[in-house]
Amino acid sequence: MALHRTFLFAPGNHARRVEKVFGVGADGVILDLEDAVAIAEKPATRAVVVAAMQRPRSCLGYVRVNAMETEFCYGDLVAVVAPGVDGIILPKVESAASLLAADWLIEQLERERGLKRRSIDLLPIIETARGLTDIDAILRAGSRVRRVAFGAGDFTLDTNITWSRGEAELLPARSAIVASSRAAGLEAPMDSVWVDLQDPEGLEASARHVKGLGFQGKMCIHPGQVPIVNGVFTPTDAEVHFAERVVAAFETAEAAGLAAIQLDGKFIDYPIVYRAQRVLKSRDAIIGRTAPAR
Repeated sequence: MALHRTFLFAPGNHARRVEKVFGVGADGVILDLEDAVAIAEKPATRAVVVAAMQRPRSCLGYVRVNAMETEFCYGDLVAVVAPGVDGIILPKVESAASLLAADWLIEQLERERGLKRRSIDLLPIIETARGLTDIDAILRAGSRVRRVAFGAGDFTLDTNITWSRGEAELLPARSAIVASSRAAGLEAPMDSVWVDLQDPEGLEASARHVKGLGFQGKMCIHPGQVPIVNGVFTPTDAEVHFAERVVAAFETAEAAGLAAIQLDGKFIDYPIVYRAQRVLKSRDAIIGRTAPAR
C-alpha cells in the first residue's frame, strides 16, 4: 500500500529548496514547472527537475507540468518522461479528451525511452467549474490515472467563491470529487493546499475535515505543514489498537459461523471489519516508510 498523506510542492528552479525538500518527511514531493516558475525560466527548469528526480531519495517524486492548453505542456512532458520520475501532476484538467491526449503522449515517450508501460503515474488536478462538471467523464476515460486531486485556489478563482477559513463553500466540490473517484474505481483523492502559512490550527482542522470526507491526503506548500498533515492522516495508537481487536474478534466469530458481533458495546459486521483492516494496512505502510534501511 503506497502512502499519499502528503505531497509537498517546491519550485523546480529554486536550487536550495529542491536540494532539501526530499528530506522533510513528505510521502511525495512535487517539483513545480507551473505557477512557481516564471515564464522565462520554464524551459531551462525542465532539465533541473529531472536531474533532481534521478538523485537518491526516500519518497515519491512528481513533476507538475503546465496545463495542456498552454504553450509549455508539450515541451514539459517530452522533457520529464524519464527514468527517476514517479509521476506527473497535470493541472486544470477540464475534459476527458485533454487527459487522454496527455496519457497518449506519455505512453509514446515511455515506449520510445524504454520505460515500462504506464510506469509513470498521471495525477490530474480538478480546479475549474468545467473540470468539476465533467469529472465523471474525465475519471472514466480509461487513462492511467489512479487518483485525482482538488485545487481549491484556482477553483475558487474560477467560480468567484470566497475561500473562507472554515471552507464550508468547498464541501459540494470536495464531496463530488470523492464520490466520482469511488464510482470510477479510483483511489481516494488528494485535497488542496492550505495557503495560510501562519495558521497551523486551520491547516489541521482542514486536514481533519477532508479526511472525514474521504480524502487520503493533502497537498502542502511548506515543509512545516508536512508533520501536521501526516499526523492527521496517520492512525492513532487507539485507532490501531481497536482495529486489531476488531479483526481478531471477528476472525474468532467467523470461525464459529457468526457474521455480526458486539465489541465494547459497538456493533461489528463486515463494513466495520473492512475499515479496521484499512487502518492496519495504513499503519503497516507507515511503518514500512519510516523503517531504517538495512
